[in-house]
Amino acid sequence: MAKDKITSSSTAEYFSKNLQQVGFSSPTKAVLTTLKEAVDNSLDACEEQGILPEISVVIEKKGTGTLKNTDLIHIRVEDNGPGLSLDDVPKVFGEYLASSKFGRGRCSRGQQGIGISAATTWAQLTSAKGVTVTTKTKTMRQAVQVQVAVDIKHNKGVLKEKKEGKLKNPHGLSVEFLIDGRIQLQGEGGLITYLTGTALVNPHLTLHYTLPDQKPVTISRVSNDCPEVPSATEPHPHTMKLGEFIAHSHLFGRITLKAWLKKGFSRISDNSLAEFVKNGLNKKMLDMSVDKINEAQFKDIFSVIHKTELMSPSTKSVMTIGEESFSKSVRRLGEVDFFSVVTRKPTICDYKPVAVEVAVARLKGVTKGEGTEDGPVQVLRFANRVPLQFDKSACAMVKAIESVNWRAYGLQQPKDSLPSGPYVVAVSLVSPFIKFKNASKETIDASDELVEELRRTLIQAGQRLSRHIKKEHREQDLENKLRYIEQFCPILVDCLCRITKAPEKRKKKATEGLEKILGRDLTAAKKEFKEADLAAKEAAAKGKIQIITDDAVEAPELEEKPSKGKKREVKSQQPEAKPTKTTAKASVKRAASKEKSAT
Repeated sequence: MAKDKITSSSTAEYFSKNLQQVGFSSPTKAVLTTLKEAVDNSLDACEEQGILPEISVVIEKKGTGTLKNTDLIHIRVEDNGPGLSLDDVPKVFGEYLASSKFGRGRCSRGQQGIGISAATTWAQLTSAKGVTVTTKTKTMRQAVQVQVAVDIKHNKGVLKEKKEGKLKNPHGLSVEFLIDGRIQLQGEGGLITYLTGTALVNPHLTLHYTLPDQKPVTISRVSNDCPEVPSATEPHPHTMKLGEFIAHSHLFGRITLKAWLKKGFSRISDNSLAEFVKNGLNKKMLDMSVDKINEAQFKDIFSVIHKTELMSPSTKSVMTIGEESFSKSVRRLGEVDFFSVVTRKPTICDYKPVAVEVAVARLKGVTKGEGTEDGPVQVLRFANRVPLQFDKSACAMVKAIESVNWRAYGLQQPKDSLPSGPYVVAVSLVSPFIKFKNASKETIDASDELVEELRRTLIQAGQRLSRHIKKEHREQDLENKLRYIEQFCPILVDCLCRITKAPEKRKKKATEGLEKILGRDLTAAKKEFKEADLAAKEAAAKGKIQIITDDAVEAPELEEKPSKGKKREVKSQQPEAKPTKTTAKASVKRAASKEKSAT
């Protein structure tokens, strides 16, 4: 019997046959994943150059797709980033595992260099076209437009149809995909859900988007502070398996074991090397070249390192949104009645630096879906400031939310489930070494340490929410008591006056005294209205403020200059009520109504 011929495949060939592993498992997910990869790359490019990102997204239907029950979808994403040189374009869009961030240990959205190449492959497979890229750097005189295709057999990008292009900005990048897919706007895999979520955890982003059968939308930035991307950090040796440990040594060429351990890992110093020797490592081996160490020796070295206690890795490599910027961003979710934002100090989970941020907001006007009075709360999950929209039930964040006793904080909660009510719970996790369950980065693997850190942050946010809810209940109880007194005391005064045959003057005095005790003095309310009216007119005459009417809504002002020093963090707050003429007028009407009912 003849032996079967053994062949080898390129990385591109493998992924072209297994695109479901990187987010192209359905036509709906194909559209979302293509958009997500393009936007993520734009944000990373802008932040690395210190540019405040402005991104435009246009998605439209162009006809019927080649696959069954699909449409031909055109996706265009343009940014104001640094752009790409023509030499880098085929590597970025047509070559798998080609990335400047691969294995660098940075808190960037993209890591492996797979996603955008997979989007090019999907476009090539479904519409017989790759991706159209228009790029312009500061050194280029004119924008250049090219077609990029994937050479699947050799895992390389191929440039086609090079010509002159146009961009809105002086420099930047535009990508256009023509793919088979289906458009979903709302819900777990919705495009609007993704875009609003991206704006929420990127307060420095200005986002313009136009979707089919929708009006153009602009979400303006609420912060002028472009986040500083921390320096890359090396992995901690206790996080590695033996095979990873050996493979890691091959990246450094001819180098001594001593130099490799200090250069290739975090928290290994000369003192650590001395501890390794005490725990059984042959001292002579430290001066051996790593390319001459055999597998058995690597196993002994690995065993000694894991027996030795090492300092936890530094947390300087993680970045956070910040409570102040996150608080401003939460207001863009809709009509927010109350919100609480918590940013935990970066810590170590499973020998990896992590930072957790949580926002809990109560919304008004939500009538259907998640986040309604009778339904479960709406959960927004983010990893390295990227929305996660699938496989929610298996995610570490959801497990942490379910583990908190929300009933203690005033929310309804079925057993072992999410709490219910008109709330949004947004959880953001940032780390250079997030462990995802799959290559498409849809859900985070749950470890005990990570779930506990998430749980602690959620409890802090819940405690702040609880204080607000209890205050509301106390105010409601007081209002109910005053209402009962207002309802029955005039009757009591009238009866007492008739029994004692008191004069009308005495009855009037008793009624006025009752109003003062209850704080419903109509005269004081009229005086307050007159003072507010006069102050508003004077300010308007001087041009300092604008009088707000019932039909006008004041937009939050954007700071003109970025803050230089570290500001005191905003913990929790209720949207501030604006003192206006309308408010004072309402007080008068309310007091007059109460007086009428009392008499």
